[in-house]
Amino acid sequence: MNANKFAFCLVLILLGLPGPVRGEELRVAVAANFLETAEALIPPFESSTGHRVTLISGSTGQLYAQVERGAPFEVLLAADQVTPARLEEAGLAVKGSRFIYAIGELTLWSRHPEAALLDGPDGLLDDRFQHIALANPRLAPYGAAAQRTLERLGLWSRLKAKLVFGQNIAQTFSLVASGAADAGFIAQAQWVHSELPRVGTSWPVPADLHPPILQAATLLQAGRSKESARTFLRYLKGESARALIRKSGYETPQS
Repeated sequence: MNANKFAFCLVLILLGLPGPVRGEELRVAVAANFLETAEALIPPFESSTGHRVTLISGSTGQLYAQVERGAPFEVLLAADQVTPARLEEAGLAVKGSRFIYAIGELTLWSRHPEAALLDGPDGLLDDRFQHIALANPRLAPYGAAAQRTLERLGLWSRLKAKLVFGQNIAQTFSLVASGAADAGFIAQAQWVHSELPRVGTSWPVPADLHPPILQAATLLQAGRSKESARTFLRYLKGESARALIRKSGYETPQS
């Protein structure tokens, strides 16, 4: 075969080969408490699949309202399991797609090294604690868990005048970290990820003081036909993702 014929045959072969698989753009709405963990999960997912992920963060209640108004999110990582179920019932999420991806833990934290908090929230009655932060219980599951904890301990009404509310758990953490609040209920994962020195006092809230914080993922209708969305949800169920989630301060359900 001469050189011209060989080149012609090579072109025909190459034209018959499929081109490189192009990754999709994926928009994932993520509850504020899980944002830093999600940011750690994304690079290995992108490098192994070629898909590109944009994270949109807020309180679970805020994200629900945005989905209702038509926000083009394709996956939701909520801080509870009720919101994904409501989205399914409303026809805004794909039925049968939701699952628990993380179990959150709540911590009471103050940057001040106050011995008054070593035994728990009773110390918040001390006059040294004038502002106590928690996420808005109506919007954020971690805020609802904090309210339930204080109610169970008989402290909710006694501390109500001191409470300040963040719109989500990220804002709540900022209130405590900046000193705008003397103490606050944050996600344990925020403590794990924080770049702040391990200063002050923290008290892990016993799990039996509030309903379990079961965080569910779901496939939204905008992602129904997108392979990237289904691939991402499968990735979340895999052991490599689960191990990173546990390392970040969460528990994961039994597989």
